[in-house]
Amino acid sequence: MKCAAVEVKKFRYRRLVSWMREREKRGAKTDRLAESLCYGRVRRMCDKSKCSCKKKANQAPSSVQRKLEEEYGKFATTPSDSLLKKYLTREVFDKLKTRKTRYGSSLLDVIQSGLKNPDSGIGAYAADPEAYTTFAALFDPIIEDYHEGFKPTDVHPPSNWGDASKLPSLDPEGKYVISTRVRCARSLENYPFNPTMSREQYLEIQDKISGALKSLDGDLKGEYYPLEGMDKETQQRLIDDHFLFKEGDRFLQDARACEFWPTGRGIFYNGNKTLLAWCNEEDHLRLISMQKGGDLSAVYARLIEALGKLERQQLRFARHERLGYLTFCPTNLGTTIRASVHVRLPKLAADPQELKRVAGIYNLQVRGTRGEHSETEGGVYDVSNKRRMGLTEHEALLEMGNGIVELIRREETL
Repeated sequence: MKCAAVEVKKFRYRRLVSWMREREKRGAKTDRLAESLCYGRVRRMCDKSKCSCKKKANQAPSSVQRKLEEEYGKFATTPSDSLLKKYLTREVFDKLKTRKTRYGSSLLDVIQSGLKNPDSGIGAYAADPEAYTTFAALFDPIIEDYHEGFKPTDVHPPSNWGDASKLPSLDPEGKYVISTRVRCARSLENYPFNPTMSREQYLEIQDKISGALKSLDGDLKGEYYPLEGMDKETQQRLIDDHFLFKEGDRFLQDARACEFWPTGRGIFYNGNKTLLAWCNEEDHLRLISMQKGGDLSAVYARLIEALGKLERQQLRFARHERLGYLTFCPTNLGTTIRASVHVRLPKLAADPQELKRVAGIYNLQVRGTRGEHSETEGGVYDVSNKRRMGLTEHEALLEMGNGIVELIRREETL
């Protein structure tokens, strides 16, 4: 929104400059100091602290603010164990409700899923890279709570992938670990996240990512398949094999992470399906290394190699000087690494308190067989590292690996 007063002053300034140029052509002396001072006055006319039009330009629309008030009123009286409920106090809400980022994202874009789903674990998503700064009064305590005390004054360390061969052997006899996967998430620089993306931006990101994936060679070489146009049978087969993502659950749908579905979405996989890439699922890019069994070192090394080759294709990723790599969900910030196994733990399944105790010691997240918000099937769990911030990639893998080894040891002693 432009300030009318400033536009008038600029118009007068342009007329003055034109008059001065005409005087120069006729040989008259131009007073450069007067010209400079004149423009200085124009620039000062729209004082950021006083100009109402600038304030309005940086505020969420009044209709959004009214919607926020209405929804927050309902949410305040609804029981919920989410981190959104815990930290979105009335004071924080009043501080943030008028704000918006330069991408146009408001507090409503950030919390809409948590408002509609009181059973959420977190309840807040970043609608764009600036959301973590603009709405820091909400995100900082959520991040500190989830990421084991990562305080607003803490700084995520530089990337250090370490030596893959130094990771522990999870299950040498192959009795417990069914499969192992390590994935990382990346967001492209200068693009918003799902709720604020246009159809054209989904397609632009797909073009950039699919183009970079073509550079992978050797055992990493594969093909990219757009989800748009893929037949239903192929889609379901890939989903059942845990290769392909499906349209988001109600939590992601209500966060508007599924806009324009399936436009701009797709999957890449290599010849033996040990390297996958998801485009525009929850984040712009998710790169996944996986294979049967418990060879964590091999899986991790493959991911390092693939990501390094993509970075050499000039893909520039969004990284915050304090938070590390930026993602749609605050649980994935920092390293963005999620290292997981499908592991058989039938005895621990019968002793959930012991399972929870060991998982807590090693900062592990235990999910059902088919991932978040699913049940366990036959004592098979999806177990992964929970901590992604305040430690390096290699440290995250070591913590997860040692935790899996301990879970298997406890399973054998029961």
